[in-house]
Amino acid sequence: MKREAVLIIDFGGQYDQLIARRVREQNVYCELRPCTVTLDEIRAFDPIGIIFTGGPNSVYDEKAPHADPGIFQLGVPILGICYGCQLLAHQLGGQVTPAQDDAAREYGKTVTRFDTSCRLFTGIPEQSVTWMSHGDYMAKVPEGFSLAARSDNCPNVAICDEARGFYGVQFHPEVNHTQYGKQMLRNFLYEVCRAHGSWTMADYKNTAIAAIREKVGDGKVLLALSGGVDSSVAAALLAEAVGSQLTCVFVDHGLMRKDEGDEVQAAFDPWPIQFVRVDAEERFLAKLAGVSEPERKRKIIGEEFIRVFEAEAKKIGRVDYLVQGTIYPDVVESGGGDAAVIKSHHNVGGLPDYVDFKEIIEPLRLLFKDEVRQLGRQLGLPEYLVQRQPFPGPGLAIRIIGEVTKEKLDTLREADFIFRDEVAKAHLEGTMSQYFAVLTNMRSVGVMGDGRTYDWTVALRSVTTDDFMTADWTRVPFEVLDAVSTRIVNSVPGVNRVVYDITSKPPATVEWE
Repeated sequence: MKREAVLIIDFGGQYDQLIARRVREQNVYCELRPCTVTLDEIRAFDPIGIIFTGGPNSVYDEKAPHADPGIFQLGVPILGICYGCQLLAHQLGGQVTPAQDDAAREYGKTVTRFDTSCRLFTGIPEQSVTWMSHGDYMAKVPEGFSLAARSDNCPNVAICDEARGFYGVQFHPEVNHTQYGKQMLRNFLYEVCRAHGSWTMADYKNTAIAAIREKVGDGKVLLALSGGVDSSVAAALLAEAVGSQLTCVFVDHGLMRKDEGDEVQAAFDPWPIQFVRVDAEERFLAKLAGVSEPERKRKIIGEEFIRVFEAEAKKIGRVDYLVQGTIYPDVVESGGGDAAVIKSHHNVGGLPDYVDFKEIIEPLRLLFKDEVRQLGRQLGLPEYLVQRQPFPGPGLAIRIIGEVTKEKLDTLREADFIFRDEVAKAHLEGTMSQYFAVLTNMRSVGVMGDGRTYDWTVALRSVTTDDFMTADWTRVPFEVLDAVSTRIVNSVPGVNRVVYDITSKPPATVEWE
């Protein structure tokens, strides 16, 4: 059977990867490419459907990104979302203008009425809630298009040209706030694009293994193993693909959680791979001395990782490829596509300009976290590794606000261990996607043993999420927070105050730095 794939063209929306996730949930493979993708590249990709994403621009602005006009002549169905809808209208002869009054602008939850004879809205109620975010207005729809949805404020919430398979919606079907958004995307994939839904994680595993073997040949491979979910799955994938050609290097940079270095080594010792543990704590702390700015810390750690790997590669002998466990959320937060840079990840935006390897291989680059876990199960990894708590590449360095020192690391390690220990005692691990402690750079006055203290504040952070693109703060029971706070203040020197972070993503990110 011919490969089925949908091409998602990125026009700069911050959460465009959610569209990719929703498509894959329907067992249809997709990739996201920047709006600069050429017509030849689109033809080579050979998509069964194309999705235009949202974006922050107005289509009538001189510098606004547009699609290659030839895309409309390919005979491929197109779905435009928000900015993508307006772009569809604008480039096909319609007219998009700024909304003339507040009523024509729509933001947030909106009651919407649908023409369910339109294939995009087949099988959904005639009225439901959608999530709007647009300040522009389609004053004129292109020739051949009809109106397919409306709201009290806007008569053209959705447009369609069924003959050509072109559809546009001014709301966001990819977000959970749109009640039947997943069904709408499924209708586009199966009713319009005629997908069969043949893509599975087993298929991805086999394809990835074949691609790795073809690329590597008889070359030697070095893998950056942190012991986290991403690098562990990457290690298992490479081990199956190239076996003894793989060396896994675990850099113990001194920025790990309590006892984590020993746990990582114990977990991988039984594997039939070459495992090298490098003690580099003093080297990393020396580089980080006096550095407080988060991005500088990430860049320094990213470069130092590469330099350590280069040094180990020279000891091993000829090494051609470096493997990293980069995943999709890392890419988008580091400015993948046309999205804004939120923060660089050490294995994406933190790399130095010069790297002494033939190439860097990132076999998980197009996968979301839950997909990585699925792949790990396909590869036969034990559940305790697959479900391991996410841990950032820069480690505790970005959970210490300000300068990183050995003393601060030891303080944070103890506070973080207490938080995780109390969560485990309360059997709450399954209710949290990620939870950890942060050592802030704030001191405050306290009273301990009838004496005045002026010590650090520790912040606790826990979120629940499916994909780490958005996340909600976890409603941890007060009695658990009380137990954590009491233990930290009583047993961790230098801490006299504990606070809990109740900010979701967005507007915050999961990590503090």
